[in-house]
Amino acid sequence: MTDEDGFFKPISETTVAIVGLGLIGGSLAMALHGACKKLIGCDTDWKTIKLAREMRIVDEADTKVENVLPEAEVVILATPVRTILQMLTQLPFLHPGNAVILDTGSTKVQIVQAMNQLPERFDPLGGHPICGKEKGTLEAAEATLFTNATFILTPLARTTKRASRIAQELLNIIGAQAVWMNAETHDTWTAATSHMPYLISNALAAITPDEAAVLIGPGFRSMTRIAATPPSIMLDILLTNKENILKALAYFRQQLDLLETLLQTENTDVLNQKLLSGANHQKQLLQHTT
Repeated sequence: MTDEDGFFKPISETTVAIVGLGLIGGSLAMALHGACKKLIGCDTDWKTIKLAREMRIVDEADTKVENVLPEAEVVILATPVRTILQMLTQLPFLHPGNAVILDTGSTKVQIVQAMNQLPERFDPLGGHPICGKEKGTLEAAEATLFTNATFILTPLARTTKRASRIAQELLNIIGAQAVWMNAETHDTWTAATSHMPYLISNALAAITPDEAAVLIGPGFRSMTRIAATPPSIMLDILLTNKENILKALAYFRQQLDLLETLLQTENTDVLNQKLLSGANHQKQLLQHTT
């Protein structure tokens, strides 16, 4: 934010509101509390608000966003994706002044498009932390969730240096690493790195017979862990990135069909090459994350 002389105000002099106090919003509150002039939390679930107050992770909390949002200079939307989209349409009626608007949604194209429709008095910037758990509640939140995690930032053409600087300062406080990219690239890549793994994990869990439970080991647990992610969260993600996910599913199906054919024909040489290729590519991919 800027003061009357045009200088950037630090977060320590800024009122920040977090809308949605689940895993991401709650973890943000824990990591930011004490670093802001005032930290406001909002969630439609009164039990979550009660817990946030008991945990003392925010300075003020309310179930009604209209009661607390107007004083915020920075607004972070940390709800499911389609709720973020709804909030962006309501924001001009809920906040009468100027504010930097950030979000943590797992898909970005539709959110950035909705942000672009905000009045000019708002300064929007898309975001997505690449971290999380299969449990999305405040009870699962932790202050160190973002430590060394990648945090994608997807700017709009209208995003100002003010919003970019505020976002970078927030990430410095929570210990995350900023990666800037456009929304289209983000959604294309996360279809493969995040959304497909959920669908594959869910499908594998669904087809495994109950009788096989005695043989479950670390491999199965690792492969199916994210199947436990609440469908209420994943449906928003799947529906707002449908086209990219459908393309990824088609390509994945081609790979499975090829492996099936090689196994059926016992073409061990080519099958071995394909398996080695996949293993080597996995190592290459992980090298880029270190």
